[in-house]
Amino acid sequence: MGTLIGYFAATDDDDALGAIVRDDDEPFGAGYDEVVVKGIDPVVMLEPAEELVTGRSPAELWADPRRAALVGMIEDGEVVVLTLSDAFRDALARHEDAALREVAERWAVAEGVHYEPADLADFLRELAGLASRAVAGGARLYCWACP
Repeated sequence: MGTLIGYFAATDDDDALGAIVRDDDEPFGAGYDEVVVKGIDPVVMLEPAEELVTGRSPAELWADPRRAALVGMIEDGEVVVLTLSDAFRDALARHEDAALREVAERWAVAEGVHYEPADLADFLRELAGLASRAVAGGARLYCWACP
């Protein structure tokens, strides 16, 4: 069973913590514009797609302080909130559907990726929609992860 991941938009890091630090009985991410997926983590699994979408090298990705930075956690790391880079958000928001399908095809053959291209394309379309709404609303992208 893979890790459950919720990619979401929030105005800033403090707002993003509200996705997991809750005073109600709502699930993680409730009330946020989000895309929930199983197994596509932002650190390892999403890296090939981020390279393809942004055109940045792995070294450039990892030099970005907003890429996969820990915002906060609860229960000794059982649930965490991580950032996605603004460069990835902006590049996703600009990508057309055909380009996302091409990225998905290339991403599907990356080492360790066990998803069909069509499923990856669907995920990328949803993530690109989230990125577009975030850009329009002046928000950043984050994800919560819960094993």
